[in-house]
Amino acid sequence: MSDVALGELERAVMAQLWAAPAPLTVREVHDRLDRELAYTTVMTVLGRLAKKGMVRQERDGKAYRYTAAATREQLAASLMLDALGDVGEDRTAALVAFVDRVGPEGAAALRAALQTTPAPVLPEVPQPRTDGEERGPDS
Repeated sequence: MSDVALGELERAVMAQLWAAPAPLTVREVHDRLDRELAYTTVMTVLGRLAKKGMVRQERDGKAYRYTAAATREQLAASLMLDALGDVGEDRTAALVAFVDRVGPEGAAALRAALQTTPAPVLPEVPQPRTDGEERGPDS
């Protein structure tokens, strides 16, 4: 789901999938959209979203049913991580600018999330031996 930017129609289709309690057919998505669109347009959008990995297709007779591959929150996190990857070495400046723009409530929510999220477990780094022997692959 990386490098995914959604157009306005794709966002509207995804909103319908996120709001649905079960996978939807093209017809169901089409009927739920509050706009005049051809059925084939909705089918094309769902096909593109499936190719991007945004939705899952499951066969239901001759039709497909579609469901979101990730939650709205997971997509937002993925987009933010993609954007941070594009800033190069200065991620800190980008994060500070982001916090400045989310306002006091957003900054408080970020602080709370950082305090409740456990620190990632880093792999153990082998320590150099002090007895003069080299570490072998089974050491």
